[in-house]
Amino acid sequence: MAESFTTTNRFFDNKNYPRGFSRHGDFTIKEAQMLERCGHAFNDLDLGKREPATDEETLFVAMCRGEREPATEAERIWSKYTSRVKRPKRFHTLSGGKPQMEGAEDYTESDD
Repeated sequence: MAESFTTTNRFFDNKNYPRGFSRHGDFTIKEAQMLERCGHAFNDLDLGKREPATDEETLFVAMCRGEREPATEAERIWSKYTSRVKRPKRFHTLSGGKPQMEGAEDYTESDD
């Protein structure tokens, strides 16, 4: 059986954690190591760029979609990471058009 969350590249977030996950203070050393080791797999599964290869990855994708609460260590770490970096919520439209942001109407002030 395939091992879950396998990847060949280290994961870094130079935008939000330019000095690394372990030096920032948001993550423990163990959490930082798991993010670096498995972060690309977590990210690809979350974004739908990679299909789940194991049952654990399938449950991880369900957690990313909000269908269940984080239960495993990997799920809790990824959930913690995504809440820290404030990733925009993903949603899909049926029409194929660009999604409209609520409250983003053109607002111009009139000189009354």
